[in-house]
Amino acid sequence: MSTSSPELKKQLSSNPLKDGGIVVELTNTGKRFNRDWIFRKFNYRFEAKKSYAVTGPNGSGKSTLLQVIGGATNQSEGTIEYQIPNSKFQIPTEEIYNHISIAAPYLEVIEEMTAAEFLQFHSAFKQLTHSIKEILDIIGLEKSANKQIRYYSSGMKQRVKLAQAIFTDTPILLLDEPCTNLDRTGYDLYHQLIENYCGNKLIIVSSNDENEIDFCEERLSILDWK
Repeated sequence: MSTSSPELKKQLSSNPLKDGGIVVELTNTGKRFNRDWIFRKFNYRFEAKKSYAVTGPNGSGKSTLLQVIGGATNQSEGTIEYQIPNSKFQIPTEEIYNHISIAAPYLEVIEEMTAAEFLQFHSAFKQLTHSIKEILDIIGLEKSANKQIRYYSSGMKQRVKLAQAIFTDTPILLLDEPCTNLDRTGYDLYHQLIENYCGNKLIIVSSNDENEIDFCEERLSILDWK
């Protein structure tokens, strides 16, 4: 039952997704641009609270798959279902954005804002799991909290992107090349964030970097659906 019915809203408000998470199931799903198929006949079930790596050569469609899963672009064929475990309800595709957070190189931060202002702005749309001060302390940007993001290094901007995604109170976390522009210390922070704050999330990582996906429980190659 995919619906915005009062029953579904009651189900979502009484619990949650924190306890049961969300299962994402793709059935014969495909995406094409013009006449070129990016992937086809994609059949897979992403279980709640598990971690997955999507691998494949550059330009093979990893990012496109994440965008389809996240509802940012529509599939060209097949279906995607967002299921609440142990429930008859599904979350409608047009509402799934409320339950997903994402960090990706092509998603920009608002550089005219400070990091504190940016996270405050974001929290107006989706609830954060920690206070802004705590978040900035955790990612090591407490001393730059009131500096405009445009003056940040590329690595500092990436920390803000990760913080926005990881500390958003959603059951699904999509990460596209999450350590872009990070140095060794940044990689270590990334792993700490995943280990300490993402235990109840369904995580899907698009990457070929072993250091970004080494924690993932299952791996998929996008080439299997070409």
